[in-house]
Amino acid sequence: MSEERARVVIVEDHALTREGMRTALGAAYAVIGEASDGIAGYETILRERPDVAVIDLGLPGVDGITLTQRVKAELPATRVVIMTMVDVEEEVIAALAAGADAYCLKSSPIEVLVDAVRIARDGGAYFDPRIAHVVLARFSPRTTPAARGDSPLSPRELDVLRLIADGKANSEIAVALNIGLGTVKGHIRDILEKLRAADRTQAAVFALRRGLI
Repeated sequence: MSEERARVVIVEDHALTREGMRTALGAAYAVIGEASDGIAGYETILRERPDVAVIDLGLPGVDGITLTQRVKAELPATRVVIMTMVDVEEEVIAALAAGADAYCLKSSPIEVLVDAVRIARDGGAYFDPRIAHVVLARFSPRTTPAARGDSPLSPRELDVLRLIADGKANSEIAVALNIGLGTVKGHIRDILEKLRAADRTQAAVFALRRGLI
């Protein structure tokens, strides 16, 4: 990834919240546009074609989920970070289905948003730890269709990732697969690198969203 600063558009209806986001994100990225509702947000994103769009879920005019769907349809290269006050399962799943690349709670420290933008910009997926369990519970490995042919992971790495999604610790994975703990850690390291994930939870969410496990 280039060292050029990521170009970011913020779509948030609360002025003070938007100002805080602009200040925090502006220290690390180039904030090239802002909007206070979904309609203006869509126009701004289409005009500016940002690397990352930070979108509030509860926008007036056009809600954040609909806006995300429209942005992804028109500008698939633009990454979307959803911001929301709530961790309601239906809204989390709807945001994922719309194509959101990251999902943050507004009650989290602002540094979480800064990190989420970086991870999304670099092609990864980020979900606030407080909502990751919602995704993992909804998309269990037993109900998600596999797509092994499209997977960048080896069969053994998929086995490890499936156990991670089931909530297994490294020692439990080692026992289940009859391999050494060091081998498990090596597989996890390779999984994170291949999926461009920052941690185990992000890797599992990424794989479950894309039907890899």
